[in-house]
Amino acid sequence: MKLPWKKDDTQADSGDSSVSTYTADDESGTDVAPSAKGSKYTPGKGRPTPSRRQAENRRRGPVAPPPTNRSEARARKKELKSTLSKEEKRALSTERREKRLQQRERMMAGDEAYLMPRDKGASRRYTRDIVDARRNFAGLFMPFAILLIVLMFLVPQAAALTNLILVAFVVLMALDGVILGRMVNRRVAERFPESSDGGFKLGWYAFTRAMQLRKMRAPKPMVSPGDEV
Repeated sequence: MKLPWKKDDTQADSGDSSVSTYTADDESGTDVAPSAKGSKYTPGKGRPTPSRRQAENRRRGPVAPPPTNRSEARARKKELKSTLSKEEKRALSTERREKRLQQRERMMAGDEAYLMPRDKGASRRYTRDIVDARRNFAGLFMPFAILLIVLMFLVPQAAALTNLILVAFVVLMALDGVILGRMVNRRVAERFPESSDGGFKLGWYAFTRAMQLRKMRAPKPMVSPGDEV
């Protein structure tokens, strides 16, 4: 006699067969799933791998455009300083000072990369050598003018005489400058015939250098007075 709470053996067998059938199907599906490239194959991302520089730029964020005027540059500089600590400010100031000193040393040595635009070029270097190798009357202007000013304060009665001497000195200095300018233009044209540098600009450049004391000239003189150039 079959009781209601007992399972039929036929149903149990059919349940077992269904479970086993599902397991077999599942296992068979698992066996078919891997592709032909193997189980360790990783599908592509669909985009190229970014380079290291691109990744760093993305991490830093967009670069701000350069300042358009001095006030904006000062504002950015002030904002940057406010975000730095004292140690960082001190290190940045030291680095800038060393960089300026290095640039000045190279400029004084005549390095073309660090010269001012007015000093660049072979013709300008040759002009400086001509001026530095010559004993220029204009080079006495500064010490002579200081001496006359001191005499005017010490001896006020001789003010008219000192003014006359100063005017005569300026006239002689101007004549010496004209001679120097013509000589420089002639020699530069002979040495560098293809150069367009010349005329009043080159003569004035030579004259202004001749007026400076030798130790105050920039770049430093590369020749001694009296040398052949």
